[in-house]
Amino acid sequence: MERDDFAALREDVAGCRLCPRLVAWREETARRKRASFRDEEYWGRPVPGFGDERAQALVVGLAPAAHGANRTGRMFTGDRAGDWLYRAMHKAGFANQAASRRRGDGLALRGAYVTAGVRCAPPANRPSTRERDRCLPFLHRELDLLGENLSAVVALGGFAFSVTLRALADRGMAPPKPRPRFGHGVEVAVGRLLVLGSYHPSQQNTFTGRLTEAMFDAVWRRAAERCGLAGGYT
Repeated sequence: MERDDFAALREDVAGCRLCPRLVAWREETARRKRASFRDEEYWGRPVPGFGDERAQALVVGLAPAAHGANRTGRMFTGDRAGDWLYRAMHKAGFANQAASRRRGDGLALRGAYVTAGVRCAPPANRPSTRERDRCLPFLHRELDLLGENLSAVVALGGFAFSVTLRALADRGMAPPKPRPRFGHGVEVAVGRLLVLGSYHPSQQNTFTGRLTEAMFDAVWRRAAERCGLAGGYT
């Protein structure tokens, strides 16, 4: 039997080259760089999930940001969306610090594991249907590895919400019918899991006020309640 643990999964994700368009885009972005990061070495590969391997809460985003996780090599690290995410997770008791700038900066998660529906930075943040489907087996493996510890999934945005429900159905946990529609604060019971929908903490949502800090914190308080965390990292 082939080895399948978190270390093997990270290796398989980081080495994936199944989607030619995404391979070309992520590597070109890593070569060109943003001027403010011109002295940094970009990761420029698919980005593995990370966090507590006995997590009760799984966080699913869309994909790595071109100059965020595609640069740092860690999900939601080094961009404004990550600033929002880890600040909220810190307040809810899932993260030991409120910000993350790079791998190795001391960030640790308790009871949470962070991943995405697609592991490569896509042009215009729009992965194709085929690219989504090619990446789905990685999410299947994360669900399998997290197993019975898992009690909640926080889906950041409509894309992540849809991918999450599909992956759970593939694992024998079909959502109720009619299929739930995405919305901020929506809650869907899927088997033993509670899926929580949230607007993605992208600049498009946070700068316009579509997603406020209070709205985002409310989702994370609900996730902490579901997972039995009292709030505050200890």
